[in-house]
Amino acid sequence: MSTATSISQTLQTVPYVDLNKYAGKWYEIASLPNMFQKNCNCTTAEYTLTDKGFVTVENRCNKDSINGKQSYIKGKAFVVENSGNAKLKVQFFWPFKGKYWIIDLADDYSYAVVGHPNKKYLWILSRTPTMNDIIYQQIISKIKEKGFDISKIKLTKQK
Repeated sequence: MSTATSISQTLQTVPYVDLNKYAGKWYEIASLPNMFQKNCNCTTAEYTLTDKGFVTVENRCNKDSINGKQSYIKGKAFVVENSGNAKLKVQFFWPFKGKYWIIDLADDYSYAVVGHPNKKYLWILSRTPTMNDIIYQQIISKIKEKGFDISKIKLTKQK
């Protein structure tokens, strides 16, 4: 498959996400660098189901070093209808909503990969601050097949 084809291919999500199992704390293992997470270390995301039809999203990171000042932002995620809960729209600043697509997910919900259909945003998440290297390499291989530029993926420092 040529690079041009893989980049333009439509991003596939997982068929179904059980939001009760997905809820809780996730550690960022790696990501495609982006402006809103500049100089972040020890990045975590916590998802809480609400009875109001959305998911609360709380992102934290330590700025500039693993012992740096904690940065915090809270937002809401809304499930896209007929997506098997695999596509969410996340809102940190009204009225803007970003696409949050779950494109890989361990059967036991021990890791998840979240991407954006434009393939410029990507996060590898784990329930633990570290990830088995064999599993990580398998994830990287799958991400490459989906058309992401894996050369730009950066590991996240965790304590």
